[in-house]
Amino acid sequence: MQQTSGVRANALRRELVLTTEAPARVGAEQVFDVLADLRSHAVWSGERQRPKTRLLSIEAPEGPASVGTEFVSTGSDPSGRFTDRSVVTEASRPSVLEFVTEARLDTKHGASDWTLVHRYELTPASDGCRVGYTIRVTRMSALPGALRLFNVPVVSALLRAAATGVARRGVRNLVACAEERAGAR
Repeated sequence: MQQTSGVRANALRRELVLTTEAPARVGAEQVFDVLADLRSHAVWSGERQRPKTRLLSIEAPEGPASVGTEFVSTGSDPSGRFTDRSVVTEASRPSVLEFVTEARLDTKHGASDWTLVHRYELTPASDGCRVGYTIRVTRMSALPGALRLFNVPVVSALLRAAATGVARRGVRNLVACAEERAGAR
């Protein structure tokens, strides 16, 4: 692959976009407070996720995330292990939290550097709020092993559906943590 300014070229034919949402029985403020507490991600995106697809560790500053907050994390995936560096690009309490992640996935077939944009949008509802989550994979430097299938349209749709299920569990876990903190049952 040709390199430009230290960033490897994109092996994806098109950006991968996953979206999901879940209702919460608490207000957007309560959900945002859990989401902006980056250390809480170790629970709802880590401990409460399935063992093969989860956040393994996170190093983040205490207190609520704001624009420019940086954090690092590691995670597991059926393909391998991620090492991530992220920065918060939008933090508008109580409606939006967005961060960009530069990730490295190490697989037994090789490594791939990824750029991902995670966006959480919280909208008021009569009984609490709706939590929307969009993840955009804008770049993969290489597609080792089974990752090649992301460029095969029909198979890519199946892979995106499976990944959306992981994202959906994460959002549901986020909501559950917010409801538990608020004492909503």
